[in-house]
Amino acid sequence: MTNERLKEFSDSVSDELFNNIVPFWINKTPDHESGGFFGRIRNDLSIEKAAPKSLILITRILWTFSRLYIFDQKEIYLGIARHAYRFLTEKFIDREYGGAYWMVDHHGKALDDKKKMYGQAFTLYALAQYYLTTKDPAVREEAIRIFRLIEDHNYDPKHRGYFETSNRNWTIAEEMRLSELDMNEMKSMNTHLHLMEAYATFYRAWPEELVRKKLRELIEDIRDFIIDPETKHFRLFFDEAWGPKSSAISYGHDIEGSWLLCEAAEVLDDQKLLGDVRKLSLDMVNAVMNEGLSKKYSIFAERSNEGRICRESHWWQQAEAVVGFTNAYQLSKGGVYLDRAMKCWTFIKEHFVDRENGEWYYETDADGNPDKCRYKVSEWKGPYHNGRACIEVLERLRKIDR
Repeated sequence: MTNERLKEFSDSVSDELFNNIVPFWINKTPDHESGGFFGRIRNDLSIEKAAPKSLILITRILWTFSRLYIFDQKEIYLGIARHAYRFLTEKFIDREYGGAYWMVDHHGKALDDKKKMYGQAFTLYALAQYYLTTKDPAVREEAIRIFRLIEDHNYDPKHRGYFETSNRNWTIAEEMRLSELDMNEMKSMNTHLHLMEAYATFYRAWPEELVRKKLRELIEDIRDFIIDPETKHFRLFFDEAWGPKSSAISYGHDIEGSWLLCEAAEVLDDQKLLGDVRKLSLDMVNAVMNEGLSKKYSIFAERSNEGRICRESHWWQQAEAVVGFTNAYQLSKGGVYLDRAMKCWTFIKEHFVDRENGEWYYETDADGNPDKCRYKVSEWKGPYHNGRACIEVLERLRKIDR
């Protein structure tokens, strides 16, 4: 791989981050009338002003701009992070029972007050990153409260791991599912993956032994229960005792998890665990590369329980593929991985980037045609996956170049 190709790759990623993704979120999404950020914006940039506002969107905006400020210290990034932090703490944080609501209306009144661990994970992740950015002790105290609530109410002391959802008062809910697309099971890959991600960042903010212990346990649970030892894919849903309840495969989560596992193990600085995780990471990347990558270098959405390959690709899956393949190159020096990262990035530039209205389309079909009916901004679509991917790739390419 020539330095010229690496520079071209880096320049393209930098241009996309600073001249497309970031300006879109700064200029198009803040809701200065009702507070926070608009809950839904269509591809034509028309705004649904009365759309609900989700915990996932606000925490992902807070995390992204907090992290962006560390990467490139412009005051406007910190201003967006402060705006997100205010709305999160004023409207989403439950001052009676603690934790964060799942959904509020456009003014900030609770619509869904359940404490879904996926949402609490992103709240912890965002608060921890905002603390690392600002060093404000009040922010860390809020993060510590979230951490303790998760551990006190949703940790499973018998089988380890975490139950999916609590009611507002932290009693375990009957309806566990994250969305209508998910199974109503006690535990899921998705929640544990993002709890691990959150705990890794939180440990940097609050390096206490309990956090270290819990982060290590999450890594081990993912290794021992969630990753299929034969296929090297994530299993997706489980009963209370980690019995698998699904045979579907999410290629995007596999490639995302491959590098998040490495990041979490690096935070612990345990060389034995890190070595095991890095080997497992490459196994996961190879499984995705062999089974979940189209001839045009898009990541398939999933393989269903019935074995049907869904050949659409979502923006987040494609973004995570670029990071995952770049990370695999760093681990192995195998040129095939960096080649795949660049080709996945080319697919993004050619098919996902909206050159007329900015940001990325939500989804493309198997031929790369974007679905322009999906929202540009929504409960699930924020700047976290593609913004984070750009930052990660730029930092990794600097290390490779050296």
